[in-house]
Amino acid sequence: MKITIVAGSNQKLATSTKLAQYVQHLAEQEGHQVKFVDLYQSPIPFYSPDDAHGGHEALESFKQALHEAEGIVLATPEYHSGISGVLKNALDHVGQDYFKNKAVLSVSSAGGAIAVSSLTQLQAIVRNLHGINCPEWLSIGGDQRNSFQTGAAHSDIHPDVDKRVRRVVSSFLDLTKQLTVKQ
Repeated sequence: MKITIVAGSNQKLATSTKLAQYVQHLAEQEGHQVKFVDLYQSPIPFYSPDDAHGGHEALESFKQALHEAEGIVLATPEYHSGISGVLKNALDHVGQDYFKNKAVLSVSSAGGAIAVSSLTQLQAIVRNLHGINCPEWLSIGGDQRNSFQTGAAHSDIHPDVDKRVRRVVSSFLDLTKQLTVKQ
């Protein structure tokens, strides 16, 4: 299957991006094709309904990756009880054609215990774009973020966190497969 992962942080060493890279690793281990879009590395222009930004390389690549995907992972840090402005801006550039009937996994990293507000906001956006929210989501916070700090290897991930991430990614991939077969 084709999976697109969007890392929606504007921080070079974001733990949400590191977590998204681990999701990529797990999906690729299962033999899936993964396109990783890092909005820090490939910034997208500010959305304006007056300007479609046609031909902007990063925007066109982002749209193509979403369009071709059978499943989508959206990863964000939690800022002030919401998703990052960078991810919200990117999502404002696309409509239902990019998400309709596709499985979407919401992923977040928060400085506090858990990132419920950003995940709830992401799921509302996905519903409005006619995507199918994975019933589970991934959130790391507090000390759990240590597993995804710069320099940490996959073998450094805390066993409880690793078990949860693997279970949720497996559930997302199963949902993606079910939805892909129905189309």
